Amino acid sequence: MPESTAPQPGANACEPPSGERADPLARLQTVRLARKTQSLDTLYQVAISLSQPGSLEQILGAFLDTLVELLGARAASVRLATEEGHTRLVASRGLAPEVVERDHLMAAGACLCGWASSDGSLRVQSGTASCAALIGRPMLEPDCAELVAVPVRYQERILGAYHLFLDQKLAAMGEDIPDLLVSVGRHLGLALEKARLEGEARRLAILEERNIIGAELHDSLAQSLIGMRLQVVMLSESLARGDLGAVQYEAKSLHRAMTQAHNDLRDLLTNYRLKIDDAGLAQTVANLVERFSRETGIAVFFQNECRSLALTPAQETQVYFIIQEALTNIRRHSGARNVRIMLDSEGDLYALLIEDDGLGMSAMPQGLEGEHAGLAIMRQRAERLPGQLVIESEPGEGTRIVLIFNAPGPGAPTAAAAR
Repeated sequence: MPESTAPQPGANACEPPSGERADPLARLQTVRLARKTQSLDTLYQVAISLSQPGSLEQILGAFLDTLVELLGARAASVRLATEEGHTRLVASRGLAPEVVERDHLMAAGACLCGWASSDGSLRVQSGTASCAALIGRPMLEPDCAELVAVPVRYQERILGAYHLFLDQKLAAMGEDIPDLLVSVGRHLGLALEKARLEGEARRLAILEERNIIGAELHDSLAQSLIGMRLQVVMLSESLARGDLGAVQYEAKSLHRAMTQAHNDLRDLLTNYRLKIDDAGLAQTVANLVERFSRETGIAVFFQNECRSLALTPAQETQVYFIIQEALTNIRRHSGARNVRIMLDSEGDLYALLIEDDGLGMSAMPQGLEGEHAGLAIMRQRAERLPGQLVIESEPGEGTRIVLIFNAPGPGAPTAAAAR
C-alpha cells in the first residue's frame, strides 16, 4: 500500500502545498510582465513611426499603419479640433473614400469623436451606428465591435483625438491597454506640435527671405530704374533742343545703367537659386570666386583652413550668401583690385574673413536704418546663424568683414537649422 504522508508540524492540513499556492501567483505575474513588455514595445514602435522625417501626412500615415498592425484594428483615423468648434479628419486607414469624404468635418459635440476632443477622456462605444446616422452610410461593413476615441494631448492642450475600429472589445485586450492608448495620444500630440512649430519656422523663414529679397531689389533694381527714368527725361529734353552731343551722352549713360541693372538682376537670380555643390560649401565658394574673378577682373584669394566643415545645410547657405553679398558690394562700390576670403575653425567655433584693398567707407552706419542694404542683409544673415558680424573700414584703407559663429554640428539644435 502507498505510504501516507503526514502533515508537518505546525502546518495547516487544509492548505495546499506552498508550491501549488505559488503557481497561480507566478503565472499571473508572468502574464502581467508579458503584457507590460508588449505595451512598451508597442509604445516604442509608435514613437519610431512618429519620429521619421517627412510631411505631416506621411507621419500620420506611418503612425496609423503601425497602430493598426500592432493592435489588430480594422481601421483607424486622426481628427484635429478646429477653432470653429469642429473636428477635422486629417488621416485615416481602412475607411472607404466615400466615408472619408462625408466624415471630413463634424461638429465637436455631435459624436464620440468630438467628445474625446472636448473633455480629454478616453471614450468607448459599441459599434458605429450613431456615426453612420450622422454621415448617412455605414462606417464599416460589417460593423466593428467597438469604436475607441483617444484624446491627443500636448501638455495641457487637447489637439484632437485618434480612433480605433476594433473587432474585439477593448476590455478583452488587457488591463494595460487603456493607459497605453492614452500614452500613445500624448506621443502623437508631441509629434503634431513639433510639426506645427517646424511649419511656423519655415513660414517665418520665407517671410524673412522675402524681406531680404525686397531689400536687395530696392538697393539695386529700384534705384537703377529711378536713375534710368531721370536719364530718359534728360534724353527727351536734349532731343527737343536738338543737342546731338547731349543726346549721345545721355544715350550712352542710359545704356550703361541698363547693363548694370541687367547684371544686378542676374546676380539676384543666381543668389536665390543657390544649391550648395555636392562637394560642400568650400567647393561652392571656390566656384563663386572663380566666376567672380573672371567676370570682374578682381583677384580673389580663397583660403579654406578648415580640416572639416560640420555645418548644417542651413548654416552653409547663410555663410555662402554672406560671401556672395560681400563680393557684390565689392564689385559695385569698392574699386578694389584684390580680395582675400579665409574660412577657419577651432573646435565648433568658425571664423570667416573677407577683406579688400578698395576705397573703404568714410563712416560706418549704425543699425539698419539708413544703412546700405547689402550690409543690412549680411547682418540679418549673421543673426540667423546665429553669429556676430563685424565690419571695419577707413577711407582709402579698404574694408574688412569678420563673421564669427558656433556650429555644434549636425544633430544639435540651432536657429539656422530651424529655418
